[in-house]
Order: sequence, then structure tokens, then C-alpha cells
Amino acid sequence: MKKIYHLAACSTCQAIIRANDLATKGFEFQNIRDQKITPAQLDEMKKMSGSYESLFSRRALKYKEMGLKDKNLGEKDYRDLILQEDTFLKRPVIINGRQIFIGSEKKNLEALKSAL
Repeated sequence: MKKIYHLAACSTCQAIIRANDLATKGFEFQNIRDQKITPAQLDEMKKMSGSYESLFSRRALKYKEMGLKDKNLGEKDYRDLILQEDTFLKRPVIINGRQIFIGSEKKNLEALKSAL
């Protein structure tokens, strides 16, 4: 499977897609604002990444608004929050076969370039 979970309005997601020419490499795109992530899709991402926490973005504005930094969150909490609010998914999530690349950290993007 070759799939990208992203937000169309996210400039970082769009820059990563353009910089790696992903639109021409056979990936299926899912704008998570228009087409919500299903529990099955999220569970598959977790299986590949090892945890829901690895998929969770602490940069989301709602993270502070909801006072989540002061709470002790577990895996079920991370899963539920991502399913409730698309901005809690660390973006983009790129699945290339059996590999998963999560977010926009430099080391992650370098690994993605090597895998392509």
C-alpha cells in the first residue's frame, strides 16, 4: 500500500509532498479533514508505528486548549483523541509498503527520501 494521510490546507504537508514529488509516485492521498480517519486505518498505522503516541501531535493548538499537557495520557486516550480531532494526527503520515513515516522531523524526511 502507498498512502498519504495529510491536511490539504497544511503548508508543511504540501511542501513535503512537493519536495519528494510524491504526487507522481503512485500514492493514494487522503485529506483527513474531508475524509476522516477510520478506527481501522488508525489501528493499522499503530501496528506499523508501534504506538498511538507516536502518531499523536503535541503541536496541535487543541493540545494546550484542552489542558492535555497536564494530564497523564495512555494509548487509549491518544487513539480516542486522534479519532475525535484530525489535528491530533502528526502529519503527514506516509505509508510506503511496509514502512511508515510520521511527521515532518528532519531525520524522518531523510529516511523517506532514502526509501523512495
